[in-house]
Amino acid sequence: MSAQAAENWLLQIERWGTPSNMTLHLQDEGGKLIGTLDGDALNGTRKDGQMVLNVIDKDGQRYLYKGTATADRLQGVADFPDTNDSAARAQHSFRARRLPDRTANASQRHEYAPKDYSNEFSSTRLPVLTVWPGDTIHTTTIDSGGVDERGVTRALYGNPQTGPFFVMGAEAGDTLVIHLLKLKLNRDYADSLDAIVGRAQSTDLATRASKLGAPVRWKLDRERGLASPAHASEALRGLAVPVRPMLGGLAVAPPDGPAVSTGDTGRFGGNMDFNEVVEGNTVYLPVQQPGALLYLGDAHALQGDGETSQYALETSMDVEFRVELIKSKAIGMPRVESPTHIMTLGQAGSLDDALRAATAGMTQWLQQDYGLSLSESAVVLGSAAQYSVANLAGRSVGIAAKIKKNLLPPWNQ
Repeated sequence: MSAQAAENWLLQIERWGTPSNMTLHLQDEGGKLIGTLDGDALNGTRKDGQMVLNVIDKDGQRYLYKGTATADRLQGVADFPDTNDSAARAQHSFRARRLPDRTANASQRHEYAPKDYSNEFSSTRLPVLTVWPGDTIHTTTIDSGGVDERGVTRALYGNPQTGPFFVMGAEAGDTLVIHLLKLKLNRDYADSLDAIVGRAQSTDLATRASKLGAPVRWKLDRERGLASPAHASEALRGLAVPVRPMLGGLAVAPPDGPAVSTGDTGRFGGNMDFNEVVEGNTVYLPVQQPGALLYLGDAHALQGDGETSQYALETSMDVEFRVELIKSKAIGMPRVESPTHIMTLGQAGSLDDALRAATAGMTQWLQQDYGLSLSESAVVLGSAAQYSVANLAGRSVGIAAKIKKNLLPPWNQ
């Protein structure tokens, strides 16, 4: 190991069965180590395959890591303050893998062909690819039932996701920026239902809709950009709707704790089913874990507001996106930006709570990025806000708040 070699590691510690990921930065000065662990200062030594790290956190608490070291792996036992007794100590096992060094300064384009898929948004799933801010990734998704572009079942139903993608430099408190460059249909059919979600049913409608829920196959005319029922009734014969490919699932890994089902949502994103997550738009997600760990999937050829049929036009897709990173900027919830609008997505167990969250997220955006006071934000909201129902089909619901960009400062843009 050369003197003063800069190293980046991902360290995982197991505390009473719960794993936590941390970013470890080391500078090797001839066997003497200095650096940071999740932002806390450290010093230590590495010699003859043995390593010792002393860490002091922002509250003055001391942590000791001892173990074995190779060029790309660390493992051992860490001595921690007990979480419930300041006079006691606790020992936890840890391991770490060295993250790759960037081989070129210029942004790279990556081709990733998925080998398997995830039915959880998890911080413990190994990354499928490591990328850097500015890089572009081309990959594919399968449909919500686990079927790929050739009609082959590749994963368990329930919105299986491609990923996660590890973004170098991303840490909790940052914002991950995902530019959706291309969303391209890659097969000639989609599947949906003739259903109406329960949240959208009146009592009378519910009694009449009890027998709904039959599958509906759609033909996708990719050349003309149209979708039509494959076995249309006489009344629906001639129905052809323009497709608008979107990603129902887009998320970073959630905070430490149990993994989250790919059917659920949170401030990290998730099964948002928001029909503005389309080609040409940009999605902002609050980073919760080192590397962000970006997941994507649940492609829809088309979806009306709310996904009222329970399933949208579920299909598979080619996806190309570019990632950027805004350091040390925390946002409260997912944001979407189009050429004409800014949008915040509130997700909660009720429409009332989702509306409150979307409004709070929009006021945060107006204050953070546009320099408006809360009073000024209220004036803009009251004159320019638009609301849409993003999702009614999941265990949580979504409300989007939107404002036209030409009604925001700088004026006369």
